[in-house]
Amino acid sequence: MTTKFQGALRLRRLIQTAAAELFPGYFAVVMATGATSVAADMLGYRVLALLLLASNCLAYSVLFLLTAIRAIWYPRLIVMDMMDHARGPGFFTLVAGNCILGVEFQMLLGWSMASAAFWWIGVVLWVLVMYLFFLAITTRENKPTLDVGINGAWLLAAVSTQAVAILTALVPWTGPEDLRLFFALCMFLIGCMLYLAIITLIFYRLTFLRLSAETLGPPYWINMGAVAITTLAGSTLIIRGQEGTLLADFLPFLRGFTLFFWSIATWWIPLLIGLMLWRHIMKRHRLQYEPQLWSMVFPLAMYTTGTLRLVDALGTPFLLAIPAVTFWLALASWLFTSLGMWRHFAGLVLKSPPG
Repeated sequence: MTTKFQGALRLRRLIQTAAAELFPGYFAVVMATGATSVAADMLGYRVLALLLLASNCLAYSVLFLLTAIRAIWYPRLIVMDMMDHARGPGFFTLVAGNCILGVEFQMLLGWSMASAAFWWIGVVLWVLVMYLFFLAITTRENKPTLDVGINGAWLLAAVSTQAVAILTALVPWTGPEDLRLFFALCMFLIGCMLYLAIITLIFYRLTFLRLSAETLGPPYWINMGAVAITTLAGSTLIIRGQEGTLLADFLPFLRGFTLFFWSIATWWIPLLIGLMLWRHIMKRHRLQYEPQLWSMVFPLAMYTTGTLRLVDALGTPFLLAIPAVTFWLALASWLFTSLGMWRHFAGLVLKSPPG
């Protein structure tokens, strides 16, 4: 057997293994990178924003390929993940990842056709994932207890819905303008409903059920990230409403509700930092790379982007001091998590047996 043939077999085995074991929430890489890229562009770091966009396209391509291979070769594993209370919510990252990449193309490059394509993909995936997941877990006979079955990842249902709302409000539309904005407003409200319903269960789980360092994982940062993207969605609708569209009649409601969710996002940050310090310093839980770490990068970047958009929507320039700090925290988190991911991948390649 030639060395070239052995190398081809080894590569095929690596791809198959990666596809079979693909974490359902890995599109959080696209979400985190996209949010960081948009924040960089809004702050005037154009070159950095374009570099992040390029890296995001690469990440999206790889994840799309692995997901397609998994759907074709390992559909049973996808079904098992979809019916799992802990892993199933990760599929919502497919929706949010597509929509946030579409927002990137629209805001950074003005590529309307590409953004429209991502919008269609995002909406179709939203319908499929939203109803398949909730039907699967609702009709499941053996259900886990609340302390095992729920975590911050469940809020990705709200995140994905708000991502659809944002892209709907931004992407060019050939049909009636009022219809588009009405759909965006409805998605915004559905996302708000999902957050308020799910966060009640999560808050109960955090405050009344036993919490260990192992169970307090990075997905709990989505407690903040979900309201950060809600802030971005609400601010985007406010700006569209100020243009004299259908949303003009809803402006007082949108201003109050959007500020309400931004306040919640801000409230979460010190608590999440305190819980992270408790986990890694007091409980000495080892900090190492895991795919769910991207669930911590995304909220920091999205809080920056949402705050910047809120400044434009409400005319509150005194808030600009916040994203001037949180952006660098988000970028540092993105860099360290990226390094950890590539180091993890390199270790997997080195450990794989030769052909």
